[in-house]
Amino acid sequence: MESTTEILQQYLPQALWDTVKMVGISTIIGVILGGLVGLILFLANNSLFYKHEWLHKTVGFLVNALRSLPFLILLVTLIPLLTFLLGDPYTPAGGAVALSIAAIPFFARVAESSFAEIDHGVLEASVAQGASTWLIITNVIIPESLPSLVRGVVLTIVSLLGYSAMVGTIGAGGIGDLAIQYGYNRYETMVLVVIIVILIVIVQIIQWLGDWVARYFTK
Repeated sequence: MESTTEILQQYLPQALWDTVKMVGISTIIGVILGGLVGLILFLANNSLFYKHEWLHKTVGFLVNALRSLPFLILLVTLIPLLTFLLGDPYTPAGGAVALSIAAIPFFARVAESSFAEIDHGVLEASVAQGASTWLIITNVIIPESLPSLVRGVVLTIVSLLGYSAMVGTIGAGGIGDLAIQYGYNRYETMVLVVIIVILIVIVQIIQWLGDWVARYFTK
């Protein structure tokens, strides 16, 4: 029987790397695609741009539908799709796809809320000066909402860390898988304790960095 120290030395580095890959990939995809969806929701609900009630309601419904699913149910539902796409869904790649699908609607609402916080007068002034929508997006909307978006990215990463632990319940790798396979199934309590401490430290570091970046971009 392997000791706690042997288990951690042998499996923890790879488990951490798998978690970093899953969370990193899903964060990038979630922020890019979710940001675009959030921008569509914001523009379609703003009379200064392309107010379109039907588009806003349709996209909003799809976002809410995905967000309403508990991640574990979403994960199980995606297994046939992941099997078709990847062959083996029980891998970090499968976990990254599932996390990405969960991250997109989550960050979409975060981004929409960030854009909605922008001073309406600033937007009106930009439109009155004849600036194109693209110019307003790149020079006004994104810069003005950047501190809030940064905090939203931090919130997304922390949420995905929690979700990544659930990915371990189906054996897709990461620290959640290590916690289940060795900490829970083999009754190695210290493995669970170490993983919990590591997660707490990671979240604290991410939160500190996020707050620092948000303050940097705050005017």
